[in-house]
Amino acid sequence: MSARILVVDDVPANVKLLEARLSAEYFDVMTASNGTEALALASRAECDIVLLDVMMPDMDGFEVCRRLKTDPATHHIPVVMVTALDSPSDRNRGLEAGADDFLTKPVSDVVLIARVRSLTRLKMMTDELRMRAITSLEIGMQAPERSAIADAGKGGRILLVDDRQSSYERLATILAAEHTIDVEPNPTEALFHAAEGNYDLLIVSLDLNNFDGLRLCSQARSLERTRHVPILAIAEAENATRLLRGLEIGVNDYLLRPIDKTELLARARTQIRRRRYTDHLRDNVQNSIEMAITDALTGLHNRRYMESHLATLAEQASTRGKPLALMILDIDYFKSINDNYGHDAGDDVLREFAVRVRKSIRGIDLACRYGGEEFVIVMPETDLHVAGMVAERLRRSIAGEPFAVHKGTKRIEVTISIGLTTLEQKGEAVGDVLKRADTALYRAKHDGRNRVVSQAA
Repeated sequence: MSARILVVDDVPANVKLLEARLSAEYFDVMTASNGTEALALASRAECDIVLLDVMMPDMDGFEVCRRLKTDPATHHIPVVMVTALDSPSDRNRGLEAGADDFLTKPVSDVVLIARVRSLTRLKMMTDELRMRAITSLEIGMQAPERSAIADAGKGGRILLVDDRQSSYERLATILAAEHTIDVEPNPTEALFHAAEGNYDLLIVSLDLNNFDGLRLCSQARSLERTRHVPILAIAEAENATRLLRGLEIGVNDYLLRPIDKTELLARARTQIRRRRYTDHLRDNVQNSIEMAITDALTGLHNRRYMESHLATLAEQASTRGKPLALMILDIDYFKSINDNYGHDAGDDVLREFAVRVRKSIRGIDLACRYGGEEFVIVMPETDLHVAGMVAERLRRSIAGEPFAVHKGTKRIEVTISIGLTTLEQKGEAVGDVLKRADTALYRAKHDGRNRVVSQAA
């Protein structure tokens, strides 16, 4: 797993030592001797992780970390402070500044590489989500960076898995000051509890009686409903080796006992902020996908989706030897609605029309806005006779009740013309089916509108 690591330290010997350690593990290493240079390199997206010293002359590491985490362009880059400072207050200050971890020199090679690999996996996952979400910016959706920076990481839902009463009571009391806490002392029930609870963070003791805490962490990572929930592991100092193994299987962070109250809260906030940010990215990706295939005004699928999906439906129908019905619908005299009542009224009609369409078709049917006032409905496993009955029912639904426009202050009569056909010849091109339905629609309009015309294959 390769990544670009930025080492920031004003002492050349320290830089060379870290560079040698990381290069031996096949990481690409970049270096900076001061905070200003580090910020410039990070802002150009030239690194995946920052290893940051605290004591530097121009700008200390705390300030560098704070600036990285408050800049929308760099806040997602993991930062590990590697420093000789070893007091709890220094560690907590670094975590409060946004650091993902705080390692005290001398750092063993095993611990350093394990942490870098763990954060590399996290960064690559986040980068993939960010790349996919770029289209959401192009279609006007809000980028999540600003809200992520402003997020204090409080108000989360946390599941604490610990079977020692004295331990979980103390931890729950600390965490309850900022979050909603559920305690699960029975590790065999913990995975089910985690899957059902929609949690922002799992805190798992690795010192469970008669149960392997690492196996629980591994199971949480393999289960779809808990795969993306961050895990904070807690262990005794002598279990450092197990903690490193935990980082390899997907644990996001860890704490050694005795637990410092401020550090526990800081690490919980960090993980919850990151969970919310990645969730927002996933939501943006999903929303951008939906917006790309959905007509914004009516909520029906758009023409792009119909053209790609219709070919699949036609192929399935041919393979299974089942009929496939297709109808093109056109709102009669729609231009006069816009001319006489305004385009807002036309939009009201289109929205209500889509609602009535949905009520008239099955869940497996595909309804799309083809363009303007034209719509297409595709009905799998439906012959011409049944499709004709559906089309007639829809026509009556539209003509039978006036459409409310201008917030209900006016009601206008609306009718539709429908051209209907079916795909019954195996291997027939979908373009030919659409053309046949369009020809039937033309006949319906030519014969007086407000009617259904069918044309067999």
